[in-house]
Amino acid sequence: MDDQNRNLILATALSFLVILVWFVAFPPPEPAPREVSEAVQPADIPGAPAADVGAPGDEPAAAMALPRVDIDTPRLVGTINLQGGRIDELSLRDYRETIDADSDIVQLLRPEGTAEAFYAMWGWRPGSGLDWDAVPGPNTAWELAEGDRLAPGRPVVLEWDNGAGLTFSRRFEVDENFMFSISQGVQNSGGATVRLAPYGLVSRHGVPSNLENFFILHEGMIKAADGTLTEDGYGDMDSYRFSEREGTPALVTEVRENGWLGFTDKYWMTTLIPQSGQPFTAVARYVPARDVFQTRADLPTEVVGPGESAQVTTMLFAGAKEWSVIRAYEADLGIDRFIDAIDWGWFFFLTKPIFAVLYWVNGFIDNMGWSIIVLTLMIKAVLLPLAWKSYVSMAKMKELQPEMMAIKERAGDDKQKLQKEMIELYKTKKVNPAAGCLPILLQIPIFFSLYKVIFVTIDLRHAPWFGPFKDLSAPDPTSLMNLFGLLPWGAPPPGSILAYVFIGILPILLGVSMFFQMKLNPAPTDKMQATIFAWMPWVFMFVLGVFASGLVLYWIANNVITFAQQYFIMWRTGHRPDLFGNILGGMRRKKGNAAK
Repeated sequence: MDDQNRNLILATALSFLVILVWFVAFPPPEPAPREVSEAVQPADIPGAPAADVGAPGDEPAAAMALPRVDIDTPRLVGTINLQGGRIDELSLRDYRETIDADSDIVQLLRPEGTAEAFYAMWGWRPGSGLDWDAVPGPNTAWELAEGDRLAPGRPVVLEWDNGAGLTFSRRFEVDENFMFSISQGVQNSGGATVRLAPYGLVSRHGVPSNLENFFILHEGMIKAADGTLTEDGYGDMDSYRFSEREGTPALVTEVRENGWLGFTDKYWMTTLIPQSGQPFTAVARYVPARDVFQTRADLPTEVVGPGESAQVTTMLFAGAKEWSVIRAYEADLGIDRFIDAIDWGWFFFLTKPIFAVLYWVNGFIDNMGWSIIVLTLMIKAVLLPLAWKSYVSMAKMKELQPEMMAIKERAGDDKQKLQKEMIELYKTKKVNPAAGCLPILLQIPIFFSLYKVIFVTIDLRHAPWFGPFKDLSAPDPTSLMNLFGLLPWGAPPPGSILAYVFIGILPILLGVSMFFQMKLNPAPTDKMQATIFAWMPWVFMFVLGVFASGLVLYWIANNVITFAQQYFIMWRTGHRPDLFGNILGGMRRKKGNAAK
């Protein structure tokens, strides 16, 4: 490996290190809290036309509390509010806030009037000849017409009669996982033809307090429209302000055949999904007067003559972004790009297959820690042919170190002479100095892809390995402060200065494994480079100590397997490494330099 290639690797590694340090030490600032004014009726907004005011359906709920209908499925628990016929209370049975067994289960949707209200609702926009009182709105008192609780195979039907010839119905169905089906119907028993348009809406009050706010993760509005995915954070939606002067939302997308939109968190998502092939208008906006973010699906106008009826069905996904579940919905229901609700990142072409393999392996092992190690073995096996040539080249380069040092001494400051003699040496010995760089360069996108998988996929959330390692998505819980897990208290909290000092078992093993792995490589001829490479394992040990333990586990496994591969290949090809001799020799040189 010549100095030019070594400089490339060094620059890449240092750039990677700088990025890690910067975003850990200086994370993006938290969104500034907004000043929320007293809630106002949309009709009070000057200049807002009725067609836009009524459709959002975000007026404050009436003081009178109506009965609720229970939602009770194997994976969800909550209620439907008969006031407005909205789903505004929903929790996930399978997920808890922390790894404690008695921790509260995760609550996804919350009623209006509570902290961080978040809910889904449906309605109709009146056309010519109708006004807003003639169609059900956000405060309409619905009556329970069928069913007593919503469960798989047990639908619930609500009804409301406007007293003027129109009877509206709303049918709720739910499956075994996280998908609701909502059918809105209208029966015209009057004497005139009516025009009205159905809509569905997801409303979120304020920026969620549990926002991760990390640069590699998207949280906020997400929308798929005819194959195009759009992701806007809450700060970006600030530009989609409801115009009090014009009364129109700022972001409107016409969807021809297939789309969906809503809000996504790191692990959870709530999205409206019109049926495949159904055109609709996707609307996203921010209402600053009430600090409310909204996504809405406006469906085409229905024309209903006397004695006729109309019905339209939309779906609502409200639950965990589980890869297998979302993938099945995409395939079975024809929901275009639904799997991309998981934030796969720039290296999606690596991230997706890496996670698919990890998921498959874990199906056999049922332990994410061991599955990560097996995945690392599989990746190294795939790269073995390339690694073989690379490590043979590096072994030859290591044997050429004395001759290279002699050339450098003869050439002195004559760079042209140095390069010419080095090239001649490589030709004579049939060595390709660039071959040793390829595995390292290939490892960088694989590392980022696996980090993305560990960081964003819910399968790693609260996933145990063994002993004290009960959550592979969290930093190493061991440290010197708790005698590496022997004492009954935790490690320093992530983000604190102590967390960078009192690191755990896994970061220490990372530094040691990286140190031994680097000792098999030829030492740099440049003293500055040699110093940087010597310190690199220990710098990475402290920097990565606050990262997800699953990621650190991968790097340890990668270092150990790489060391074993390289050692075996060098031994097999006759380039037997004197590992401990190199270490002792390096220690003697440092001691001699210190004595001087």
